[in-house]
Amino acid sequence: MIRKLIMGALVTAITLSGWVASSVFANEEWQWPTVYTMSNETDGNAVLAFRQHGDTLVPAGSFSTGGKGSGAGLGNQGALAFSNDGDALLVVNPGSHDISVFEINGRHLKLVDRVPSGGTSPISIATHEDYVYVLNAGGQGNIAGFELTQHNKLKPIAGSIQPLSGANTAPAQISFNLSGDTLVVTEKATQIIDTYAVDEDGVASAPVSQRSNGQTPFGFSFTPRGVLVVSEAFGGAPNASAVSSYSLRDGQLTVRSGSVSTTQTAACWIVITKNGKFAYASNTGSNNISSYRVRSAGRLTLQEAVATPTGAGPIDMALNRNSRFLYVLNGGAHSIEAFQVNRANGHLTQVTGVSGLPNGANGLVAR
Repeated sequence: MIRKLIMGALVTAITLSGWVASSVFANEEWQWPTVYTMSNETDGNAVLAFRQHGDTLVPAGSFSTGGKGSGAGLGNQGALAFSNDGDALLVVNPGSHDISVFEINGRHLKLVDRVPSGGTSPISIATHEDYVYVLNAGGQGNIAGFELTQHNKLKPIAGSIQPLSGANTAPAQISFNLSGDTLVVTEKATQIIDTYAVDEDGVASAPVSQRSNGQTPFGFSFTPRGVLVVSEAFGGAPNASAVSSYSLRDGQLTVRSGSVSTTQTAACWIVITKNGKFAYASNTGSNNISSYRVRSAGRLTLQEAVATPTGAGPIDMALNRNSRFLYVLNGGAHSIEAFQVNRANGHLTQVTGVSGLPNGANGLVAR
């Protein structure tokens, strides 16, 4: 059952950690974004919430997941994910090998479920309609499927646990394609991209493993036309990272643009604007963001010769749902930076972010 997205919201008198903000929003387009990351602390994982107010990002609460984090980097994208209807937030607990589900009630999160992930060290979550898949990086590594019920409880899907291409693959991300009939997983250590067919009952097939166009495939996203865009870290070699795009049909990948260089180091995370015109890759090794223009048939062109600077160690990114703001989680600086996005030319203008995040903070989503 697919729940309907509720349009419009009223937000008043938000008072958290010494910050005060109030605003009325007439519709979804003008709502101030809310941003979530997770603390990933070993003694107790928590979701950390922040709200955009004008040109400033302000704290909006901390919510325990009931599970544990790893306390360190996970080499991943997608540790948090919204449900299809936007009413729930799902979070991995890599230290306790489970998944937490929160209901989103205005500015509050209510923990409603916590279940084993079907493996060890979950690092990434994918959602489509009422189906949820988690990528487990520990042990041999696997994917596992769940149904999200109308009460936001997770029910394991029988027969859904499938392996990766082999052992010690260092997986990074799992996600559905736009139609929800295929799952994609990137493997950093093997230079492989796995695809899994998903049937009408949400059961994933065995993987079809294909070579990545470039080395160290990492984060990825789909354009509104279904083109797969993948960052390539090239093992962290200086100024060697790149981004490739692929068409995906019947589980088979066809290169559209092969390894278009960022001219920077360790491109690991990638996001695409809602209008499908621009892609951003965060370069962890060179502390900046490369901007790409996404052209017809998913072909990529590096947009700016000078990358946009960030704080130390950008490790994840998120666009809010109308792509007016881009958020960057900086692992080295323990901060979240915020940028306004020019939707005509993709240019980024920095606004005020937040600092003081825990060591090992991981994952980033925005709405």
